[in-house]
Amino acid sequence: MRFVIAIAAFLVAAVMIGVGVAQRTVWAPAPNITASADIRPSAPYVVISGTTLNANEGQQTLDVSGANAPFVAYGRTADVMAWIGSEPYERLSYDPATKSLTGKVLTGSPDSTPSPSASATPTPSATPGATSSPSASSSAGASASASAPAPNPNGSDLWLEQFTGAKAAKTTMNVPDGVSVIIATDGAHPAPKNVSVTWPMDTRTPWAGPLIVIGGLLAIAGIIFYVLAIRFLRRGRGPRRGGGRRARLPRQTRAGGGGGEVLAAGPDPRGRRAVGRGMIAVPVVLAGALTLAGCSSDYWPSVGQQQTSTPTATPITTQLPGDGAAGQPAPAVTEPQLRDIVDRVAATAKQADATGNATLAATRFTGAALTEREVNYKIRKAKPNYAATAAIPTDAKLSVSLPQATDSWPRTVNVIVSDASNAKAAPLDLVLTQATPRDNYKVAYSVTMLAGAKIPDVAPASIGASIVPPDSKLLSVPPSRLASDYASVLLSGAKSPSYKLFEESADGLAKQVGAAYKAQQQAMLVKKKAAAKLSFADKAGSDAPIAFATNNAGALVSTTVQEAQTIKPTDPAVQITLNETDGPTAALTGVTKTSKGLETDYSYQLLFYVPPVETGQQVQLLGFTQAVIGAREL
Repeated sequence: MRFVIAIAAFLVAAVMIGVGVAQRTVWAPAPNITASADIRPSAPYVVISGTTLNANEGQQTLDVSGANAPFVAYGRTADVMAWIGSEPYERLSYDPATKSLTGKVLTGSPDSTPSPSASATPTPSATPGATSSPSASSSAGASASASAPAPNPNGSDLWLEQFTGAKAAKTTMNVPDGVSVIIATDGAHPAPKNVSVTWPMDTRTPWAGPLIVIGGLLAIAGIIFYVLAIRFLRRGRGPRRGGGRRARLPRQTRAGGGGGEVLAAGPDPRGRRAVGRGMIAVPVVLAGALTLAGCSSDYWPSVGQQQTSTPTATPITTQLPGDGAAGQPAPAVTEPQLRDIVDRVAATAKQADATGNATLAATRFTGAALTEREVNYKIRKAKPNYAATAAIPTDAKLSVSLPQATDSWPRTVNVIVSDASNAKAAPLDLVLTQATPRDNYKVAYSVTMLAGAKIPDVAPASIGASIVPPDSKLLSVPPSRLASDYASVLLSGAKSPSYKLFEESADGLAKQVGAAYKAQQQAMLVKKKAAAKLSFADKAGSDAPIAFATNNAGALVSTTVQEAQTIKPTDPAVQITLNETDGPTAALTGVTKTSKGLETDYSYQLLFYVPPVETGQQVQLLGFTQAVIGAREL
């Protein structure tokens, strides 16, 4: 019976170990699944939605080939479709039956570009002579002529991440359903011909380990029963007493020949050695099986752990803004996306400032911020020692990131940047606007923060803030009236009806160019008995104010004030001579002496905190930038 149990144990053990090993060898699941598609040459873009990319679990590895300069980017699906606009594109979908990608050429609709809503951010007024960005001009060309090439997606600020060249040939990402991938070359040429998506498959075999181990234990049990059976059999063949006869010794046999004799008795020793070697082979196989079963967690069931697919590469983290509450749009940009945008703006500003290239500056600046740089370049061309505009630090530290929560255009972002390598440099408050999906963000306001300026609590970047309407009566001063009221304070000081609306103690600009300064300059001419008259005129700038709501129902408001400083001789025979301090005026007018008079225009870019009306608090000036923006001979 013991032999029967041993044989049965060996058979079951062999089957279980064989099945366990087969699960890790011949029956092992494929490490990944790949779906491919051939792209039609008529489509300049290929779009793969997040739903398609998540048709199988795990990170997605995208392989693109068939183009010299492939381009791959991903962004929110609504942004991708808004950028494509009315251009044709091929949409890829996953067919689970054939495990392949199927393509369908579609034509984008202009309606996919969200139109500005009634509460959309007002676009700062365009500066005369400013040029549009390459993406904007290509967009206009595509709309004007059907034969014009499609725009180039490379470098768009809408993308959460983009890859070009060799990096675009193979990318690994982990995107959610709300994100889509766009594949192209340069828009003028067809998209890459071959596209495939690979997902890692679950290669775990949780029953291989238990089968191998249980089979090994059965094999051990079989060995035990076999040994017990042998011992029982040997005991049954031992010496017996019977009839008073003495047991006879086994008959000796002669082995070999010649002079010597070798006696041998019993069974052939070679048979016993053969059985022993066979018994040794079983533990060796068993030890190998047990070692194989214990070498990896993939061989065992996961108890209390979430089962996940084995990744094929380190994923590219996709940080997607939340959709917020019902009806609440997502923020315009993510923090990593904003950091990339600021870096691009800083690189463009650095190159434009170094070369005095106003056309290049116009690709990343607009409104008052662009006018400041354009005029500064003209002045420095004639006066090389004239101070340049405040530089936007490269690799800047973002201390405040406040994107607008919106799903339409134009879009606006407020960000405060500081130079990590220069602690003495004052932070800059940048207000960036994006006019259309194909336009890049441009700096509309660049304001130097005052020392000790305190920013009120604002919404986190993952939620975003709303834009306060210009005529809001919930603030102590409506944004549309803020510039004119402050201009009155700069001109008249305490005599202004708006004087009490503004906090005076921390107002560094009023101390520099306010009513007291103006009166002092006028008094100096009288004291010197100069035959000239100095006058000032302050008014609201032409740039529309931009107001971001704060958490306490107040607002951060960016606006401009323009000031005209006019000096005119009171005697026609008297000439006004420009000195070194009048360098900007001389550089812009090209005159050093005049009997007609001169007018110099200044622009003040301003950042205010405007409290809610019910608090009764005063408006605080948080920062300003002063620049000469024009001069003329009267």
